[in-house]
Amino acid sequence: MKKYLFTLIALSLLAGTSCEKKIDTETEMKALSDKVLEVWNTGNLSLYDTILSPECVLHIVDISEDIIGIEAHKENVSSVRTSYPDFNVTTDELIFTKDKLVTRWTLTGTNTGPSEDLPPTGKQINFSGVTISHVVDGMIIEHWMFYNQAAGLIQLGYTITPPEVQIEE
Repeated sequence: MKKYLFTLIALSLLAGTSCEKKIDTETEMKALSDKVLEVWNTGNLSLYDTILSPECVLHIVDISEDIIGIEAHKENVSSVRTSYPDFNVTTDELIFTKDKLVTRWTLTGTNTGPSEDLPPTGKQINFSGVTISHVVDGMIIEHWMFYNQAAGLIQLGYTITPPEVQIEE
């Protein structure tokens, strides 16, 4: 009976320990996510120095050129916030493992500033996407971002024109 009781106590302690670790991981991942949101929503670029690894890479599904390094990430945020000064992103869902942070998000903003070579439209955007972040030792080392760029451009007033097809007779 003592052996059974000892085993039961030991299992209870182990279960309690694993729950505590999960809470720590959840707390850390939520804090990391909150800091990413703060960078995007306020333009507080210095936070990137505390949450991104120096070699952090951002892969955006429809863009062939990756954003690599903290300074390039800061330039990206600055560019977006110049085009959309009221840019705001909210978290719709947060899922995590020990080294991955998956964020389903919605962003809004009004295009009152230039965007690369496109003039401001004055129109609002509102669309959703997903970002998967790889986290090592509390720092983001890589992101994969998925969203529908065409939806954003259509909201800005751009149209998609099919190519002209010449049919041979």
